[in-house]
Amino acid sequence: MTWSWEYLPSEQHVVSGTPPAFVAEVEKKADELLRAAEALYLDGTLYRGENPRSKTADVPGGMFEYLTVVRHEQIYIVQVTYL
Repeated sequence: MTWSWEYLPSEQHVVSGTPPAFVAEVEKKADELLRAAEALYLDGTLYRGENPRSKTADVPGGMFEYLTVVRHEQIYIVQVTYL
């Protein structure tokens, strides 16, 4: 497997109505989080501990909440807040 990120339940549900520039910032930060997870969990499929708790990431113009599911090698963006 390889690490990836996605919106949960869907991109339309999570970022609908937010400006494209803000969505671009969210996705840029998601890419950074993805690279960090890849470095921290070299083979997530073998991980047997508890998943990290949900976290908040700040981006220009707002923030977003995300979940990391290590064994699936997946980051889920579940909520964005545009200020």
